[in-house]
Amino acid sequence: MAKLISKTYGDALFELAVEENKIDVLLEEIEQLQDILKQNEDFGKLMNHPKIIKEEKIQVAENVFRGRISKELLGFLTIIISKDRYKEMDEILAYFVAEVKKYKGIGIATVTTAVPLKEEQRRKIEQKLLDTTEYKSMEMHYKVDAALIGGMVIRIGDRVVDSSISTKLNELQRELLKVQI
Repeated sequence: MAKLISKTYGDALFELAVEENKIDVLLEEIEQLQDILKQNEDFGKLMNHPKIIKEEKIQVAENVFRGRISKELLGFLTIIISKDRYKEMDEILAYFVAEVKKYKGIGIATVTTAVPLKEEQRRKIEQKLLDTTEYKSMEMHYKVDAALIGGMVIRIGDRVVDSSISTKLNELQRELLKVQI
């Protein structure tokens, strides 16, 4: 259900950004808003509090954000609050950011390795991903997980390429267990 809500509202915000030709402006504002909301958890608690009426929540949001964010984003925030959808705010904003990146041809990749990669290795991986995908640019995230033993796991959206040694050892073990002596 939350996924449907984030898609519905996120698509509406994305369509507004395209129509108003404000994709970059709204993307920057939303990324800043995400940071602000993460740093101020009390604001989220206030917006989700069941004993505070919607009108008061909207007034608080307008007092806090008027003049600091665009009227389009403030209007969107007001709609979210009035429809009791503030609980899904993080997912809605994340969906919007992902849609903008998809629209601009930016791929988001997470590369997990057993040891930290050197800068040259990172550049080669990024270039290989650009050469083998339809993306114009990549947003790269790197993680280290010693449990992989070696190799790497690359995740782009719902696609995963796992060439880690730990996975290969597990596959070998399963194959050996199938063999009857």
